[in-house]
Amino acid sequence: METSSSSQKEKSRAPLKEVVSECVKRWFKDTLKEAKAGDINMQILVGQMYYSGYGVPRDAHLGRVWITRASRTRSSAWKVCEKPPGYNASDSDSDELKGEL
Repeated sequence: METSSSSQKEKSRAPLKEVVSECVKRWFKDTLKEAKAGDINMQILVGQMYYSGYGVPRDAHLGRVWITRASRTRSSAWKVCEKPPGYNASDSDSDELKGEL
């Protein structure tokens, strides 16, 4: 038998989809702050997020702007621009080394 307090908890819970969406938006906001402060890895991540529309409306132009900013210091940044968010330029570098061995 369901108690009234447990049914109220169920009604007050946010759907998982909304919770995840808010977390992703917050992740983008935090990442953007670090990218603006000059963190190259975060600049790449912001570019990936804009490019794919992850946590922010998709904007390929802004994605390229952030990847260009990061590529001034790390040339491998362009190798990951179309990869899912979180795929690091250093991951791409190590993929190249595997082919050379």
